[in-house]
Amino acid sequence: MLDSSAPVVLAFDRVSLRFGDDFVLRGVSFSVRRGESMIVLGAAGSGKTVLLKTALGLLPATEGRIELFGEDVTGLDEQSWYDRRGRVGVLFQEGGLFDSLTIEENVAYPLLNQPRLACPEDEVARRVEESLRFVELAHTLDKFPSELSGGMRRRVGIARAIVTQPDLLLYDSPTAGLDPITANTIIALVIKGRDVRHATTFMVTHRYQDGQLLSGYRYEPETGELLALNGGHSTARTHYLVLREGSVVFDGSQEELEASPDPYVQRFVRREEGV
Repeated sequence: MLDSSAPVVLAFDRVSLRFGDDFVLRGVSFSVRRGESMIVLGAAGSGKTVLLKTALGLLPATEGRIELFGEDVTGLDEQSWYDRRGRVGVLFQEGGLFDSLTIEENVAYPLLNQPRLACPEDEVARRVEESLRFVELAHTLDKFPSELSGGMRRRVGIARAIVTQPDLLLYDSPTAGLDPITANTIIALVIKGRDVRHATTFMVTHRYQDGQLLSGYRYEPETGELLALNGGHSTARTHYLVLREGSVVFDGSQEELEASPDPYVQRFVRREEGV
């Protein structure tokens, strides 16, 4: 069972988003509590990335209500959102790094550009190095993104997402375009970040395997290894959301997902190509 006593970190209540006459989100409702993980699945164009951008206030909802850390943030202006984003870490698709900045400057960017964090200048370098050590890339401080592989750039993106020690981590397709071994390495780092830093995790992905790893393993800090839980089945802190054409068609546990008779939902469980 999910811990119903934990405070809600992010909640959508019948949220819709329309571009002109076209709805990209339709009456979406869900909630994620502190310490939980939500894995969002859906076909291309189903609204996964739009959902994440709406949660960040980058796209304003047309209808409905959004709560972030217990506060109604529906309709906030950009300046108000700017302050609140300091509590959220984000890994954008492809890592989202600035090509003209070094790795050190990329990871330091949130610390230097979010006034609410008020990070002392002499603390910035220490926290950047700590975050890069966390993803095992401390040796890349002076390099530029173009000098790193795709998987390494994605790991730098994780370092930048966690450098502010956020309460909520949003991952937008963190394994897209990566080979299976590198993709599993990235999810291992997501698990490590979840278990070491106790952040709430919200992950959009096209790979069901990502969700299986996130829900079925925990990070053991003493050994630095991932340990399987309950034979690889979902922990009580993880649930899945499946989107179809902007609407929620499933919200539940991994076990419920695998047992769903819905052919669309089963596409992800069977890991069909092209979803």
